Amino acid sequence: MIGWSDEAELGRPYWWDRDREPPPDELDAATVDVLIVGAGYTGLSAAIAARDAGATVAVVDAGIPGQGASTRNGGMFGAHPRLGWAALAKAFRPETADALFAEANPALNFVKDLIQAEGIDCNLQQTGRIQLAWTKHHFESQKVLASHVSEKSDVDVRIVEKADLSAEITTDRYAGGILFPEHCAINPQKLYDGLLAAVRKRGVPVIANTPVVGATRNGGRFTVKTSGTPMTAEKVILATNGYTPAAFRWHQRRVFPLPSYLIATEELPLDLIDEIAPGKRMMVETRARHSYFRVSPDGKRFLFGGRASMRDIPLEVAAKRLHQTMCEVWPALAATRLSHVWTGNTGYSFSHMPTVGEHDGIHYAMGYSGSGTVMAPYLGAKAAWQALGDPRGATAYSQTRFRPSLLHPFQRPHFLRAADVWYRNWIDPQENRAARRD
Repeated sequence: MIGWSDEAELGRPYWWDRDREPPPDELDAATVDVLIVGAGYTGLSAAIAARDAGATVAVVDAGIPGQGASTRNGGMFGAHPRLGWAALAKAFRPETADALFAEANPALNFVKDLIQAEGIDCNLQQTGRIQLAWTKHHFESQKVLASHVSEKSDVDVRIVEKADLSAEITTDRYAGGILFPEHCAINPQKLYDGLLAAVRKRGVPVIANTPVVGATRNGGRFTVKTSGTPMTAEKVILATNGYTPAAFRWHQRRVFPLPSYLIATEELPLDLIDEIAPGKRMMVETRARHSYFRVSPDGKRFLFGGRASMRDIPLEVAAKRLHQTMCEVWPALAATRLSHVWTGNTGYSFSHMPTVGEHDGIHYAMGYSGSGTVMAPYLGAKAAWQALGDPRGATAYSQTRFRPSLLHPFQRPHFLRAADVWYRNWIDPQENRAARRD
């Protein structure tokens, strides 16, 4: 049985230091050059890029801006392809795989430069990120990945042997790791608030509680039906990722919401944190549970996330599962109480890769598959430039084919129920047996 601290809040992200209800903007004009649907990282970055390129812009959001994944993630900040080079070459083309690897550092540096240019204080720290190998087989795969990263990009990557892991994390669970020293930690709410301020500074309205229920093309312009005033726009950019509505069925069939759950511990003794996480890195695992964990920006607690379930479950159940997984890594935390548990939707594509493109005149960037803290602002800008015909919109992520799957013919991703059973009863035990054999 897990315990809860006196400050415990179920459903409220650790990052939310106040209610997520920014003052509403008013729409000055019902006709704009670019209408952006979705006010997360993608939409705000697209708004900055489009407005700076000279377009009139408005952003609408179905709920309260910033209430989605942009302020619910773990605050891990880095960019490298989620798949290995061979998998990318097979799924797309070798030339596309090369280009995706080469684009990793430009993506990271783009968002770093945006943060600096806009003066955003988001607790950006170059902590590095270490991916921890759950099995020896995973570690051998990491060595292949590291060689391809070194060969195909200018990303700094280092292999960490099992004997050297004690400098990073105190546990005997892992067979080695791969370190990306240039990756960072952020406070995702502060990054969001800074981007929102940058958009508003440019005079771009961000309209809350305005779901889009349809968009029809009339000649060279779109009429966009919302729950409020209909709008007319020359260009529409869809920036909804894991929250894509039914009005955009073509996109909804190609990106599905996969919940990620997170917990935060109570404040812990600093010597305990130093003892079990001496490297103070952003940490992720290779096993299919996709566990990821870090020290909070103030250095006083751990944040731990992952696949507690592939479908919606009660937060108390998710907290219990994540707490159990955390204690598998660090038995010393068995008696630790929790202060927060929350969830948010990641937007997954069936290729596990983000994509930028256009369908029936509607431009989009989505499918980040868990890498949105960097890729969403980066590809949001790319989508805006593509919509405006700006050559800066060129990106290899326009070559990552955005395909549907027979598994997902309906509005809701019902296949995740079966996938959850499969992973929990077959994949997870299989990986654990492999780790014990090692």
